[in-house]
Amino acid sequence: MTLSNTVLKLRRSLESRVGKAIGDYRMIEDGDTILVCVSGGKDSYTLLNILLGLQQKAPVKFRLIAMNLDQKQPGFPADVLPRYFDSLAIEYRIVEADTYAIVKDKIPAGKTTCSLCSRLRRGIIYKTAKELGANKIALGHHRDDMVHTLFLNILFGGKLKAMPPKLVTDDKAHMVIRPLAYCAESDIAKFARAMEFPIIPCNLCGSQENLQRQKIREMMQDWDKRFPGRSEAALTALQNVVPSHLADARLFDFQNLALDTPVEEGDIAFDMPEMPLSGTVQISLLA
Repeated sequence: MTLSNTVLKLRRSLESRVGKAIGDYRMIEDGDTILVCVSGGKDSYTLLNILLGLQQKAPVKFRLIAMNLDQKQPGFPADVLPRYFDSLAIEYRIVEADTYAIVKDKIPAGKTTCSLCSRLRRGIIYKTAKELGANKIALGHHRDDMVHTLFLNILFGGKLKAMPPKLVTDDKAHMVIRPLAYCAESDIAKFARAMEFPIIPCNLCGSQENLQRQKIREMMQDWDKRFPGRSEAALTALQNVVPSHLADARLFDFQNLALDTPVEEGDIAFDMPEMPLSGTVQISLLA
């Protein structure tokens, strides 16, 4: 497939951001075996494509295994991903598990299915990683997913919590990594269209328009449209936490705060000038 200069430039930009995220959080190391979860959506296709490209250039050696979980959703085209993986000559594993029937049986009609579906999917992914000897699991969550999770937890969960670029699984057996952490969804969508990835829609939950996450997505899209750069700023904020200016006594010792206690910024923080106008926001980590 011949790529235009515009697409090549976009690919280089995505590779650069993925490479920086990998370096910043030491996501990939020499000798790693990485299970790359591919759902058939634009994000996971892009993740696999970029990791394959970086694998050829990286100063460390690592093994990639693509995995798809066939959840037996009605109409799921089971032949699409095996054919695509074969075209890449990549090692892969297709896992069949009827989680669709379980979700439909357990979740009342009209209720959101994401929570149960995610738990079932996560357990199968971890089991597969163990069977294949993979020590890392790569997921296709991107910058917008991380930012949306932050606001989802703030507004609906009462927690200042987001989606980390890297974490250890509950059973302490694997490291989960999100190499697309610095990549904007809009760039991923453009790249996926240009690459003509054989996208497979999710028929189980894709039509649930009232999901809380969808509300957050719409809020951020509107915010970014009216005030460009807000999502980038939110991501930067996740990397610049000031515990002394929050309210969690577990992170900062407010009870024993004294006049001579070193505190970052102090009350100067409340005298900060207005945020820069759109187009002047400097996001150095995304440069």
